[in-house]
Amino acid sequence: MKWKSFWEKIGNWELWPFELRYLLITPVWAWYCLRSGSLWFFTPSNPTISFGGFEGEGKKEMYEQLPENTYPKTIYIIPGIPFHEVAHQVAAAGFHYPFIVKPDVGMKGLLFRKIEDEAGLATYHSMIPFEYIVQELVTYPLEVSVFYYRYPNREKGVITGFIQKSLMEIEGDGKQTIGALVATHPKARFRIEELFIKHQEKWNDVLLPGEKFFLAHAANLNRGATFTNLNHLIDDDLLKIFDALSLPAQFYYGRYDIKCTSVKDLKQGNNFSILEYNGSGAEPNHVYHSNLGLIAANQIFLAHWKALFEIARYNHEQGFKYWTFKKGWEFLKQGKKHLKVLEKLDKEIPV
Repeated sequence: MKWKSFWEKIGNWELWPFELRYLLITPVWAWYCLRSGSLWFFTPSNPTISFGGFEGEGKKEMYEQLPENTYPKTIYIIPGIPFHEVAHQVAAAGFHYPFIVKPDVGMKGLLFRKIEDEAGLATYHSMIPFEYIVQELVTYPLEVSVFYYRYPNREKGVITGFIQKSLMEIEGDGKQTIGALVATHPKARFRIEELFIKHQEKWNDVLLPGEKFFLAHAANLNRGATFTNLNHLIDDDLLKIFDALSLPAQFYYGRYDIKCTSVKDLKQGNNFSILEYNGSGAEPNHVYHSNLGLIAANQIFLAHWKALFEIARYNHEQGFKYWTFKKGWEFLKQGKKHLKVLEKLDKEIPV
């Protein structure tokens, strides 16, 4: 079984480590660094977000750029305060269980949790050492992702990718345990140790026929989500929505993650909520689960890098300067330390 999984990973570039996926085109990124004279050439691309939104930016600074009522009701919790103060803040803001919690500075969907009751919130609060978000659970049925960029000297942008995102889940048959279903799931079986740690209390439970069980609550590639390409639905109506959102925020390059009732409603500006948006570090994730080979995917990555470089260079010329080497290096060092803590706690804090 292990050998079969090994060869499946070798044959599917989407399962390769991040660095290996980009290995062939890394020299192009280095060329952009040389042309700009900065290792952090991307930092002016989104001047209102730390590090251009490459990584390590807080969700608070994103939400502050968005119009009211376009993102879920959100409050911010300081770590270490007595839990009765947390409970008071949650109640005062009008939250009802269940709701979502996640780090203000999060990565890869780590520590994203659905909180069902006060005991779950108390556990989360007691174990997390940094500021986190309590956020309304958005129940719209459709989750989508939109990759958008706009040159700052143009009024209209471009939507290059539009996908539907589905959470990683298993379905019961009345016979097999959750553990057995995970072991045969096409994605979950590659992360069985991680999922055992998170779901060990229910690992030997048997699901009823047709009963669904979510293995993760974040619809990220790193959390095992499945993507369905919706590029055929991109049109001027969709673009108008994201031009209107992006212009006042000075958001020029990145990806929006959204829940909505339908694509039709989203295009009309109705019944949608922005979960977050990611800046210069965002992948054009419409390349995944689209039956593309590595060469075709690399061509799409390169086209986006070119736009990123040109947008950042233009903003640099308008006065939004590239970050200095020292500033960027220190920011990345802190980000990597933060990621290690996230990864460690994600295995310890119950789902």
